[in-house]
Parts: sequence; structure tokens; C-alpha cells
Amino acid sequence: MFVTYKVGRCRIQELLDDRGLTQQDLADKTGMSKQYINDKIHNRKGKHGMWIDSAKTIAAALGCAIDDLYEWIPAEKEAKGKSERK
Repeated sequence: MFVTYKVGRCRIQELLDDRGLTQQDLADKTGMSKQYINDKIHNRKGKHGMWIDSAKTIAAALGCAIDDLYEWIPAEKEAKGKSERK
């Protein structure tokens, strides 16, 4: 069976904290604005994640895989959770 995924919680702040970096450090490393980094961390201006080139740039700057930037929720699990809440 094929499983699809939905973007969950952004983990960039957690990854920054683990590395002792600030949002400004990441902005400086990537050439992105601190506001852009902050918007992504708080899922503003595009609740479905970010463009793949931005994700790759951030992941490279943090020394991790693109998949590590977000929690990934299997769509099937989400649907099951919604039906259990009724």
C-alpha cells in the first residue's frame, strides 16, 4: 500500500537549538532573511512547508536531510485520528 504524508510541525528551531545556533546565524549562512526563517519555523506564509530549494539550502546549512526539517504525518494516520475524535 502506498502511504502519502502531510507536513507536520517544523523542526528548524529544534535543530538550531541542538546546534547552538540562532535564527540569525541560519539567515547569515543561507542568505535568507531572519524573518523568512522565523515565518517557516512558525508555519506562516505557506502552511504547507517551503520550496524545495529553500529546504535544501537550510538542510545543508544545518547539516541534516530535508526530511529532518519537519515532522511527517502519514495521511492514513491523520484520517484515522480524525475519525476517532468523532
